[in-house]
Amino acid sequence: MQLYGVLAVTGQNYLQVLSGFVTGFTARFLPYLSYVDLRTVIDILAVAFVFYKVLMWIKGTRAVQLLKGLALLVIASTLSERFQLYTMSWLLEKTWTALFVALPVVFQPELRRALEQLGRGGFFGRSLFNVDEDNRRAVREIVRATQVLSRRKVGALIVFMRETGLQEYIDSGIKIDALITAELIVNVFEPNTPLHDGAAIVFNGRMLAAACFLPLTENPNLSKALGTRHRSAIGITEHSDAVSLVVSEETGTISLAEDGRITRGLSSTDLEKRLDEQILPGSKRTGRVRNGRG
Repeated sequence: MQLYGVLAVTGQNYLQVLSGFVTGFTARFLPYLSYVDLRTVIDILAVAFVFYKVLMWIKGTRAVQLLKGLALLVIASTLSERFQLYTMSWLLEKTWTALFVALPVVFQPELRRALEQLGRGGFFGRSLFNVDEDNRRAVREIVRATQVLSRRKVGALIVFMRETGLQEYIDSGIKIDALITAELIVNVFEPNTPLHDGAAIVFNGRMLAAACFLPLTENPNLSKALGTRHRSAIGITEHSDAVSLVVSEETGTISLAEDGRITRGLSSTDLEKRLDEQILPGSKRTGRVRNGRG
């Protein structure tokens, strides 16, 4: 009974402390809510959008390393002022002055590209129309390359990334980031070349990487006639919403996999139609691809 009494008193004390914290927090910050109106919300959202677009623009460029260096300088400047390191503070102050003069010169190409994108409206993202056209052109080029590969019985595996990111698989291969053409695809899968083995990952009309490693399917009911390339094509669709295209190096058969299922023996016309349905933005998706045999 004495233990229960101690626990009850302790719990009551905790509740009092929590109540005091909530009361103090509300009394301190609640008055500021009266200044929040629709215009303030729009202002905050606009600033957040600009910051997001800037971060997306500098992602993967030299500016990322620049930001890391600037962050270290800010930390060093703060610490030097906090601990009254006058010599270090003077040195960092001169460094900031030199940086503001040198940065526009060093990053002149990036700044020019950013202003050009802003002038073209590219800062606010590519329009759905442009993305749709890029994908249509890419589908035509891939179908044309598939015809060549199938006729020559050259094995190929192409993964179409959709909403689910595939960065871990892109990192496992060789990054390319090139505009998709039939000639590029044929050269990538040319036998006895460094990029022949593995998968090519494409997105929005560009080949992001080649020679990528993909997970194998764990479905035990698949035909024994399906080799590693086909099992990898099915496996990636089990782990994401991607669509994968396979050309058999033994028979030249064209197959398409989605949602863990595969359709084999597609003609060029059927392939282009299915890719249009599955890849193009806003297109009506047909759902799961039926498990073809043959």
